[in-house]
Amino acid sequence: MDHEGATVLVVEDEPSIADVLAIALRYHRFEVITARSVRQARQLAGHTRPDVALLDVMLPDGDGRALGRELRDARPETALVFLTARDAPAEIVGALGFGDDYITKPFNVDEVVARIRAVLRRTRPADVLPARPPLRYGDLELDDATYAARRAGRSVQLTPTEYALLRFLVRNGGRIVPKEQLLRHVWQYEHQIESTVVETYISYLRRKLDPLGPPLITTRRGFGYGLA
Repeated sequence: MDHEGATVLVVEDEPSIADVLAIALRYHRFEVITARSVRQARQLAGHTRPDVALLDVMLPDGDGRALGRELRDARPETALVFLTARDAPAEIVGALGFGDDYITKPFNVDEVVARIRAVLRRTRPADVLPARPPLRYGDLELDDATYAARRAGRSVQLTPTEYALLRFLVRNGGRIVPKEQLLRHVWQYEHQIESTVVETYISYLRRKLDPLGPPLITTRRGFGYGLA
């Protein structure tokens, strides 16, 4: 789906970074709103209803992760992309699992634009697939009409990105899927990049699925992932 007209809320306290992001996004025909603090972002989000929030994790008056949860609670369809330092502690990166993507600083502006486009293709309501029978794999069931997942009869709350990743693994059955193919089909990266996003989201899925049954996702080191 064309992203034209989509609104991006950029929450970044460093003026030079915020300005570069705003200029690049506007050039690519996004509507852009900028905020320099949690307080300002709350005020703007209340009456602008952004499609995507691009959030720095560390803000002068609060935590970008907590702000993301507030935005998602107020408007569940809002996509969340986090900006974090490349050397951020593992516990910070691990806590971004409810978002749709994350980008490490320093970043390439063109990559940020491409990642936001990819998130919108995955999460905008108009992209919901037409009703069809649920997908099943063992005790796992996925409903494309509602993005609902169940394992062993119990509901599993997944973000749109987690759902898209799990769905692609289910569609491939027991086959091991190369990491590059996951980046291309799930994250819609159009060129090969070095990224740990696949490993991160696989860990998020394992954290949610493994307590409900035997380990479901298998790893072939140096190659990719599949379902047991």
